[in-house]
Formats: sequence, structure tokens, C-alpha cells
Amino acid sequence: MKAKPRPAALRLPAEWEPHEATLLAWPVNTRDWPGKFQPIPWVFAEMVRQISREERVWLIVPSDAVAQKARRILERAHACLDRVHFLELELDRGWMRDCSPAFVLRKDGKQTLREAVHFAFNAWAKYPNWQRDALAAPFLAKYSRAKRVPAKLGKRHVVLEGGAIDSNGAGTLLTTEECLLDPVTQVRNPGFTREDYEAVFREHLGITQVIWLGHGIAGDDTHGHVDDLCRFVDATTVVLCQEPNTGDANHRALAENAERLQGMRNATGEKLRVVALPMPAPLYFDSLRLPASYANFYIGNEAVLVPTFNDTRDREALGILGELFPDRRVVGIHAVDLVWGFGTIHCLTHEIPAP
Repeated sequence: MKAKPRPAALRLPAEWEPHEATLLAWPVNTRDWPGKFQPIPWVFAEMVRQISREERVWLIVPSDAVAQKARRILERAHACLDRVHFLELELDRGWMRDCSPAFVLRKDGKQTLREAVHFAFNAWAKYPNWQRDALAAPFLAKYSRAKRVPAKLGKRHVVLEGGAIDSNGAGTLLTTEECLLDPVTQVRNPGFTREDYEAVFREHLGITQVIWLGHGIAGDDTHGHVDDLCRFVDATTVVLCQEPNTGDANHRALAENAERLQGMRNATGEKLRVVALPMPAPLYFDSLRLPASYANFYIGNEAVLVPTFNDTRDREALGILGELFPDRRVVGIHAVDLVWGFGTIHCLTHEIPAP
């Protein structure tokens, strides 16, 4: 019998592991959804309603006045307000997946401690207003009672967004070359190599294997976040978006990523099972293609929230994820308006793992 590997002293937990809470920031920046902002608070209210049925929601607001407005909408949406905790912090945007710290668990004797790995944030190396969002990580480290650990390589504070990585909780991490290794477009850490990133992931996240995929999906203004194309659903299974239409801009990149995963094993030597997840039909607003993807789902303690797009493939995607998460409610969240902000459910949320 093959011996089981010893538990790592440091690890980045998987999203399906127990949460103390789910983090969201109430939408206030109308420029993130120009011309479509009016329905956005109601989409957030539905997300909070679904999550608050079973777990706490930490909801960031810039002021007490906004908190009161949010409370009124949440009441009308029948969210469980007893489980909603308002945190006051002014942000630029509030895409919490990307500006939050990476919460890791460290074994210290018989204790398991939570640490907040503080990566720098620079608005995807694209937008000029990020200074307030960059304060979210230290604020959340303090609020969550987690030791803040700056993510550094030498003396450099490493830039990384949470949507760029996905963990199986057992030492394996997914990411893309387009996001982290492109030397020209939206360069987060100029001069960084594959080996530099792997060293950072090993030291600060306990990652012993990095699976590098190629390109992300069309319309993604983050330039290749992995949470729009490939996600772990358990330690040995990933869902990978596929587009059979050879004339679609996503076909070639997603097929190439499927080839990369053939025969791949995780950090503990187990072969990965790859489950195909459909892509919705191309979604546009004016002339812009939007990054609509079913892979941008969020795994809560008792529910999986999945973006839907008024598409015939919505039901297929929900069915696939329902079979993969038989112990959770799989709930579709209407995201046609939400994706005009160039992100959906996973981009907006962040789990706070239970220590």
C-alpha cells in the first residue's frame, strides 16, 4: 500500500473547505457597469441571499449611509441579515477575489493557524485607480485576526490577483502563462520567470506543483485569469471550459489547454480527471465581447453559485456542476448584466477559510 503523504505545514486551502464567512463588497462604482448599474445591487442581493442561508457574509461598504441602503435592499430580497456583517472600508472597485489576501492555513503543533498572505494589487496592471483597493488586504488580515505575511521574492513585493490562481488544497495550483508570463501586456511583475512564481507559490502558499495552462478566454480584461476557464472541484478533478465551434475565438485556446491537461497528475501523484464544461454563446455589449463563462462559479459552505446567461447551455452547465457537487445546492445567478463589469460571481467573492 502506498503511504499517504504527511500533511503540509503550510497550505492554500481549497474553496470547498469550510468557511468562516464569504466576503463581498457592495457595488458603488457605477463606472464598472456603465449604463447597466441599476440592476447590479439586486444581483448582489440575490448572491447574499443564497450565501447567507448557511454562512456568514462579510459585506464591505464605504459608509454607514451605504450600509443602510444595502440593508433595505437585502431585506426586500429576504437575505438572512442576522448573518450579514458590515465592514466599513472605501474601495476603488471591490472585486474582492483579486484585492483580498490569500488566506493560508499553517500547522503549529496541534494548532492550525490562519495567515493572510498579502500580495500587492495594481488593478490588473491596467487601470490607474487602485490605491484604495490595495488597502483591502491589510484591512482584511486585521479584521480576520490573521497574521499578515507580505508576499515577497527577495525585496520585491509580488503582485498577484486571486483570480489568477486556483488551488486543490493539497499542494497543486492552476494558473496561466498569458496572465503571469506575458512580457508585454499587463505585466504584473516585470522580469519574473516561471521559476520565480513557483518559488513564491512554494514559500508563501505551500504549493509544490504548478500546472501552467496557456491562454484565457476572449473578452477577459484581466488578460488570462484561470478562474474563467479551469477550476478544481475536488483534489483530483478539474472542470475545463470547451468550445466546439471552430470559428469561435475561444476554440483554439481551450483545446490547447485540454491537450496540456492530458495525463497530468497532481502533487500527490494522482491522475487528474478533466470534465468538460460548456461555454455560453458569445455575449456582447455594443462592440465588446464579454468574458461570459460558467467556470466563474463560487463554492460556498452549502451552495455553489453559478453565473447564467439566458443561454441554452445554462441548464447543461448547472447539471454538470450539480453532479460534481452532490452535497451542495447548485444555484444559477443571472449574470448578463453582471458580466458587463468584465467579471461575475467568483471575481466578486472571496472565501474566509475557517481556522
